[in-house]
Order: sequence, then structure tokens, then C-alpha cells
Amino acid sequence: MVETLESIISFIVVFGALVFFHELGHLLLAKRAGILCREFAIGFGPKVFSFKKNETVYTIRLLPLGGFVRMAGEDPETIELKRGQVVGLLLDGSGQVEKIVLNHKDDYPNARVVEIEDADLEHGMYVTGYTDGERFERFAVKEPSFFVVDRQEIQIAPYHRQFVAKTLGQRTMTILAGPLANFLLALVIFIIIGLLQGYPVDKPIIGELTPEGAARAAGLKQGDEVIAINGERMETWTEIVNTIRAHPGEPLQFQIERNGKELSVTVTPEAKTVQGETIGLIGVYQPMEKSVFGSIKQGLVETYYWTREIVTGLGQLITGQFQLDMLSGPVGIAVSTGKVAESGIYYLMKWGAILSINLGIVNLLPLPALDGGRLLFFAIEAVRGKPVDRQKEGMVHFIGFALLMLLMLVVTWNDIQKFFL
Repeated sequence: MVETLESIISFIVVFGALVFFHELGHLLLAKRAGILCREFAIGFGPKVFSFKKNETVYTIRLLPLGGFVRMAGEDPETIELKRGQVVGLLLDGSGQVEKIVLNHKDDYPNARVVEIEDADLEHGMYVTGYTDGERFERFAVKEPSFFVVDRQEIQIAPYHRQFVAKTLGQRTMTILAGPLANFLLALVIFIIIGLLQGYPVDKPIIGELTPEGAARAAGLKQGDEVIAINGERMETWTEIVNTIRAHPGEPLQFQIERNGKELSVTVTPEAKTVQGETIGLIGVYQPMEKSVFGSIKQGLVETYYWTREIVTGLGQLITGQFQLDMLSGPVGIAVSTGKVAESGIYYLMKWGAILSINLGIVNLLPLPALDGGRLLFFAIEAVRGKPVDRQKEGMVHFIGFALLMLLMLVVTWNDIQKFFL
């Protein structure tokens, strides 16, 4: 029970962090483009916690399975003033409209009650109507201004603050920023691991020794520089590994340098069968170093390596070399995260970086409801010279989201069968 709880907590923390940075990428680029961001949410379902800062409500929701940034204009604005509708207008000192009260008008005795004749809250920013039942007036609507519905304020979004009003380049970068943030997060994590733990180097130096290995028993120590093995000069760690693997159970004469002195140590590799092949092992890890430049270089190498591996895996899935029942959903990822967490913080950090890359790549797939699907519609817009009809695009994304949820159910059931049944 305790292990299950630890796995769940580890999953929520790791996956929540990945979603946070993904959505933060969208948020920052949207704000930079001048888009009104109504909500920044981690999770789906009912709100657990929320607060408002500036224009945006920041929320944590019950189900930690994703997140979203709700931008004005992504969908048609839900509140629309219609002719004949009676509203209350709260005015500032200069007579401009600050708030439009749609109901519970009795709570606002200072509001000017107006029967709407016409309103343009996107381009012209005005409201016209009749006060006192007969006098026609025109009211300018200021920025920012708000609807008041059920005593809750909803900011009015002029057209220039809406997602659809921005250039194709601005919209593309806003959507692309989420996956890019995941790649950047992975790179930063790998760099931090390198700075704190060190990174492996291909030098002929003995790294950390295992407690029960042949190297410790023979007298080798961490930091020993291997000059030669059986008279053959060693220039890299790779050469040391290949030589040891090729001589299982055979005594090897190590010529080493320790504290400026040359020593000779005899080590007999333990014979071990791995995937049908017998190899030699002496219980030594690769040497590690710490430096800022080296950590950055290693971070780039790791990010590229795992990106390539994940893309290759997706290619195998598409070509049928990778079976659907081998995929993992939230349950499988939670179980794996719990197991990795038991190995230590650095393993958990590396696992988080790999998951972040995976999240970035999956979101770039040209599938409806994913960032890649939206980018595909932007590409079509660039070719056509005009956007795809918003209702048709919305329907495609809705169907795609439904299919993704179905896939999620399938892989979750597979995970339950795999780990619990």
C-alpha cells in the first residue's frame, strides 16, 4: 500500500512538472503575442485550487492527466449581447463601460440599466441602447472591461486580443512552444544531472567500484589510470571494457598509475552470460567528471540520443514492429515512475527528462487534438492562403480527442492487466 502511494505521488509530481512546463511554453508565447489567456490549468475535471494573477486564472484540477491554456478566440466567444437584452452597465469616471452585468442586476444599484439595441465588443468596442425605456445612448467600452455573470467576472476580449487575430507565425509559435518547452526542460535536467552527479567520460580511468566485484578484490581503486592490460596500451574506457569482456575467467595484468606511481595488479574477470554470450565483468563503473561545459555538451548528447530513440520507437509502432499492447498509459507510467524513484533522485530526474522528450514528440504528431494536429492546419492555411473553416477544424479536433480518449482507455486496461491482474 505504501509503495503504491509512493508510486502515485512520484507520478503526480513528475508528470505534473512536465505538463506545467509544456503549458507554460504555450502561455508565455501567447502572452508575448498579446493574446488574452483566460486560464492556465494543470489537470482536468473539477477545480481543486485556483488563484488569479493579472488576467489569468491559474488552476489545479482533480485529474492529473494533462493541462491546457484557455486562450480567447480559440473557440467562438460564448457571451454575446443581443438586441432587446436588458443589462446593467457600470461606468468609470469618464463614462466608459467597465463592466456589463448580465444577471443579478439588483446587486449593483449604481448600474445603468440599458435595453441593448446594438453592441460591438470586438472591433468598435461600444454598446448602444435605451435607458429609462426611451432615451437612446451610445456607450464606449474601455479596455480592459468585463462581463459579470452569476457575480463572476469574465474579461471581454477585443478582436486584437484573440488567438485568431494573430499572424500565422504568432499562432504557430504559440502552439509550437509547448513541445519545445519539453525538449528544453529535458536538456536542462540532463545538464543539472551532469553538474551535480557528473557525466561519463571515455578515459582509461577506473570509476566507482561495486562492493563485491573482482576489481575491488584485486586491489584496484577508483581514480586509478589504466596504462595497459596484458601489455596492450589502453587509451579509452571503451578499450578497457572491450578487453575485459573478451576475457571472461582469464587473469588480466593491469598496469596502472596511482598517485604518480606505476603498479601492476592482476584481475580475473567474472564470467557472466548475457543474451547467450559469455562476457567478462570486474565490477567497475565508467569514470565521471564535472564541468559546466562538459555538462552542457552531455545534456545535448543525451537529449539528441533519447529523441532519436523515441522517434525510432514510434516508427516501429507505425510499421507494426511494435505492438499496441506494449504501450503504457498513465497507470503503466505511474508504476514505472515508482520503481525508478526507488533507485534514487538522479534516476528519477533522468526518467523525467525522457518522459518530457516523449511528451514533446507525441504532441508534435500531426493528429487531431494534439499540438501537431493544429500545426498541420496552420500548414494547410499557409498553402491555401486562408484558414480552414473554424467549425470544421473544431469538429476534426473533437473527433480526434474522442479517439485519443478511447486509445487511453485501451492502454490503461492493458496496464491494469499487466500489473495488477
